[in-house]
Amino acid sequence: MIDVQLLATDLSSAACEAFVRSDAAGGVVVFVGNVRNQTQQKKVLRLHFEAYRPMAISEMQKIAYRAVADFGALKVAIHHREGTLQVGQTAVVIAVAAPHRKAAFDACAFAIDTLKETVPIWKKEYFEDGQVWVAAHP
Repeated sequence: MIDVQLLATDLSSAACEAFVRSDAAGGVVVFVGNVRNQTQQKKVLRLHFEAYRPMAISEMQKIAYRAVADFGALKVAIHHREGTLQVGQTAVVIAVAAPHRKAAFDACAFAIDTLKETVPIWKKEYFEDGQVWVAAHP
C-alpha cells in the first residue's frame, strides 16, 4: 500500500510509478522534484540534504497513510534523497494511484506540501560565492 524511502542513491520515478500501478487505479500522478540551477537569481552549484532518519521516515509514512485515508489513494510511494545532489538530479519522487484522477492529484499535492512542512529533512544550497542552509519549514 505504501513505499517510503530515504535514499543516498539515485531515485527512480519509473520504480515509484510501477509500485503504485493498479488495475483499480483510474489515475496515477507522479511528482518529481529536481535540483534547479538557480534560486533567487543566484546560480546553484549543488544541494546537500540531511535528515533525522527515524523521524523523517515516520513522518513520511504518516503522510502516505493520510493520503490513503483522506483522499482514497490506493497506493503511495514517497522517496527522498539524502546527500549531495548536482543540478538536474532528482531530490524527491511522490507517486499516487487512486480510483479517480482528482483524488490522485489531490493526494499527491497534499503529500509534497506536507512533506516540505513537516519532515525533518534539511537542505544546504551551494553557490559560487558560498552556501546557506535553507529553512525547510516556511
